Amino acid sequence: MLRQGCKTLFGLAETQTLSRSQSIPLILMRLYHERVVDHYNNPRNVGSFDKNDPDVGTGLVGAPACGDVMKLQIKVDEKTGKIVDACFKTFGCGSAIASSSLATEWVKGKEMEEALSIKNSEIAKHLSLPPVKLHCSMLAEDAIKAAIKDYEAKLTNRNGGSKAASADKAK
Repeated sequence: MLRQGCKTLFGLAETQTLSRSQSIPLILMRLYHERVVDHYNNPRNVGSFDKNDPDVGTGLVGAPACGDVMKLQIKVDEKTGKIVDACFKTFGCGSAIASSSLATEWVKGKEMEEALSIKNSEIAKHLSLPPVKLHCSMLAEDAIKAAIKDYEAKLTNRNGGSKAASADKAK
């Protein structure tokens, strides 16, 4: 990429003649890594689950500085404790969309504790995010944590609620 950029900068890139007086470089510098472009052009697991479903945890996070907003949802099998499905909706740049898409792929099939161990640095490294876009991978990590926290709160309320109902019946 550096070689291509230098060739373009110094006018050594291949050109295609549009007319006798105009020409454009055929090589356009790629600003994002191919994995980012792939997840942006073909995002995985876009959508949403019913947030009132007791098996669904929802994480909604945002970065006011750049305007990125990410909603990541997980569906957990209560018996196994594994994340069986995940989806996202993201309003933001290509790196934020790619980070969300990758995060949903990575959490599927994992125990919640395993999913909590996914770090933004791993997402950023996999997508080859530049330093200026690291906040996107941080949002993805925060969204995973928020979704798991939401699910665990629902689980606690559900279990706590059933215990309270049992105690009332015993009286």
